[in-house]
Amino acid sequence: MLQALQDPHGHGAYPGCWGIIGGGIDEGETKREALNREVREEAGLDISSYPAELLIEAEGESEKTLKGTGERVHCKMKFFTYKVVIDDKNADEIKVTLDDEHVEYQWTELSDLKHMKLTPPSVELFTKLGYL
Repeated sequence: MLQALQDPHGHGAYPGCWGIIGGGIDEGETKREALNREVREEAGLDISSYPAELLIEAEGESEKTLKGTGERVHCKMKFFTYKVVIDDKNADEIKVTLDDEHVEYQWTELSDLKHMKLTPPSVELFTKLGYL
C-alpha cells in the first residue's frame, strides 16, 4: 500500500503523519475524476486505466494551515477511500513523484501500519478494515 508522509512543517491537515494519498473533489468533478487527479497531483501516478473499488465512506474534522495566508482553519471532511490495484507492475517499477505537501513515501505492508504515526482518518479506516 502506498503511504506518504506529510511535511512536518507544511500546510497539510496532518503534518508529520503517514497516510494514503487524497484530497478534495472540485466543483463539477466526479469522485473517480477527483481520485485520478489527486493521485496524479500528489504522487505523479496515472491510475485512470485501473479499476477503483470504494472501500468505505467516513467523515472527519481537523485544523489546517492555508497555503496562501498561513491562516489556521477548521475543516470538516468527507472521505471516500478507494482501493486501486496496479497489477501489471511491481512496486519497485512504479515511479512516484511527490508534491510539495509530502516529503517521503513508502510501499507499506499491512503489518507495518501499527508502527507508523498515521493520520487520524487512516487510524480509523485501518481499524474498521481490521488492519490495526
